[in-house]
Amino acid sequence: MAGIERIVILTGAGISAESGIDTFRSAGGLWEQHRVEDVATPEGFARNPDLVLGFYDMRREALAKVEPNPAHRALARLEAEFPGELLLVTQNVDDLHERGGSKQVLHMHGELKSALCSSCGVRMPHDGPMLDRPKCPTCAMPSLRPDVVWFGEMPYQMERIYKALAVSDLFVSIGTSGAVYPAAGFVQEARAAGAETLELNLEPSEGSHFFAESRHGPAGELVPQWAEEVLQTRL
Repeated sequence: MAGIERIVILTGAGISAESGIDTFRSAGGLWEQHRVEDVATPEGFARNPDLVLGFYDMRREALAKVEPNPAHRALARLEAEFPGELLLVTQNVDDLHERGGSKQVLHMHGELKSALCSSCGVRMPHDGPMLDRPKCPTCAMPSLRPDVVWFGEMPYQMERIYKALAVSDLFVSIGTSGAVYPAAGFVQEARAAGAETLELNLEPSEGSHFFAESRHGPAGELVPQWAEEVLQTRL
């Protein structure tokens, strides 16, 4: 880890799964009860907005029942103590990184506790239900939707992410499947920039072969160990 000044970290569903958040593949969870096409696409929202709004209301309510795990807290400590530059990018729409202590989190797929007005395009914090059609505080239209990037929509702040990857010394992927683009291509962007690459995942992802090093096991164990390595190297 010597000579590492700029780190880009990508986290995915695997880091939050250990806190009890359902992933797409979790048996018996919310995602198993609905087709992705019905609840996570613009077309699904157009067909049945009540289904989609109710689904995300349930996901928002579920956040109150889970807590950050050691992996979230380790990344918060790393952010606080690492003397170089660190960008934490997450594909997750939960708030566990923030509740774990991270101050600067880039949610490339949006946030459950945020609303997007379909009428005027304004984004705003929103922690309550949307099924009852609350009015937008800006345009007064009852057109709020989850501020979540659905399949077929463009993730947020891609230009900022690619700029950080282009100057990174180390790219670390934590708890991601390596199957969903554009995030699945970040490792190749980092390698092209000359960065070291590390995967921390429960099992090899679809993109494991792109990483210079892969470590497999629970994020709650691997991430604190890795974060400690980085901080000890920089002391």
